[in-house]
Amino acid sequence: MFSDASRPLYEVKANLFKGLAHPLRVRVLEVLASSAGETPVSDLLEATGLEASHLSQHLAVLRNYGLVTAERRGNQVRYRLAYPQVADLLRVARALLAEVLQTTERQLLEQSALPDLAPPETADATTDAAATRTGA
Repeated sequence: MFSDASRPLYEVKANLFKGLAHPLRVRVLEVLASSAGETPVSDLLEATGLEASHLSQHLAVLRNYGLVTAERRGNQVRYRLAYPQVADLLRVARALLAEVLQTTERQLLEQSALPDLAPPETADATTDAAATRTGA
């Protein structure tokens, strides 16, 4: 997915974000980032509440984008983040969102301090006012 050296870096970055473009995939990555080492599929199923087939599809996408790796041990498959920077990316995204939400909250508080605006005139009042001005 990322190996085409002739593509501009911004396209490669956009492709990376496509792998992150589903909330359940982000949730899977968060679970993996919070665990030490490898996480069995059974733990991912429990943490996400997904059906096995849906989780499998999301894990396949994450593997295809090179964000996770899988290792089979006996009858159990275990996943881990392919790079520790994936966890860093999730932390930065969380910090950014917190800052954006704080800014939005401040803006809403500032707006609530503004004086109320008069309600718009109704159509009947507008027609009556126009009729009075024209003498109708």
